[in-house]
Amino acid sequence: MLLLLICMYALYYLSINHELIIVKAARFPCLINLPHSIIVLDLGEIMYELSILRWIHIVAMVYWLGGEWGVFQTAYNIVNRKLSMEERRRHLETAYRIDILARTGIILLLPLGLHMGHIWGVQPYGGTTLVVMWIAVAIWLSLCWAAFFFRETDKGIRLTKMDESVRFVLIPVMMICAIGTFLGYGPFATGEGQMWYPTKIFIFAWLLVIGLKLRFIMREWTVIFRQLAQKEDEVLEARLEQQIRMSRYLAYLYWIGILTVAFLGATKPF
Repeated sequence: MLLLLICMYALYYLSINHELIIVKAARFPCLINLPHSIIVLDLGEIMYELSILRWIHIVAMVYWLGGEWGVFQTAYNIVNRKLSMEERRRHLETAYRIDILARTGIILLLPLGLHMGHIWGVQPYGGTTLVVMWIAVAIWLSLCWAAFFFRETDKGIRLTKMDESVRFVLIPVMMICAIGTFLGYGPFATGEGQMWYPTKIFIFAWLLVIGLKLRFIMREWTVIFRQLAQKEDEVLEARLEQQIRMSRYLAYLYWIGILTVAFLGATKPF
């Protein structure tokens, strides 16, 4: 949590000072068309800012990909009827503790991408917009962690549904922005070497859809285990096994999508 708070403070500081960046056509040709109010400074300033953002972006991506794999592997023991209910609940608790890191990574990746996108000149919203964005992300992240702390309770389920509702807004907005850019209406840049960005946003939106379905499944685990703690139920056990089979195929597609997004961000191929 201390590392997370340090990262959030660093990002806020970068946001409020974001107008003090450079435009260097030789290294960042996509920045040529930025507003004239941007102040031109030494190349080291923007490279330092990008280095911090990239570092946090890499950490968030690692936690996302690794966390999802950890939850996937733990799920086998959660649905294993050969284990005692107490042992299965311990595995469920482990899955929750791994999953919160993956959720944190997912939430941070979008604002990190938008922040870096402004520096690269592929998305036009900076300055105050970035400050508001990071404040909103801090609130969303707090909601996510609150749902984690109150897990396996009615309050935790309500908070989880609120967390999921944020995605109901973000997913269509991201898809509309990406498709609008593909059609030439913006808001993202469409110049040569810039189409990787709306493509990445579009794929990320679909990954949020898959992740949302996996969240629904995990939330139902909480409800089912509360019922199984009271008495054994073959119908509920069968439901758990059905869910792990469904989530397995979704997880494979999820990982392919995550690696694709990472590839686009690293190589910027088109």
